[in-house]
Amino acid sequence: MWEQLRRFRTLEPPARGLFLRAAALLPLISASLGLLGFRKTQKFLQKFLPASNCTPDRSAAAELTVRMVRAAVRHSLVHPTCLEESLALWWLLKRQHIACDLRIGVRKDSEKFEAHAWVEREGMALNEPESLHTHYAAFDSALSTLPPEPR
Repeated sequence: MWEQLRRFRTLEPPARGLFLRAAALLPLISASLGLLGFRKTQKFLQKFLPASNCTPDRSAAAELTVRMVRAAVRHSLVHPTCLEESLALWWLLKRQHIACDLRIGVRKDSEKFEAHAWVEREGMALNEPESLHTHYAAFDSALSTLPPEPR
């Protein structure tokens, strides 16, 4: 534990802030998904996003955000799902005016139906250490914005 605290203290302030936001956001997203479901959770998160003025070259900020979300996932008391991690990453990137898309894909493995979520930026998966997402058929459109709900 002391080693983890020492490593945290060596982080630059922006990285510390991202880690703390991700660590707080992950359990909130988990609870919201359980209580409200995906659509209402994403709609709630979108209320706190800035207007869609995305800055084109923010690669360093995007990489730092991915690293801090992964660290928050590793040090979480519960193991967040790929959807919870992806929603947190998507939201944190959008808050920084970094263009990205939330993607969800599905596959059928034997008799089992599986789904997976990840975040893409410029066509590249950000929160995938390997090409796991390539084994899933992604929905045609990204889920970064929700269509209007029917009345």
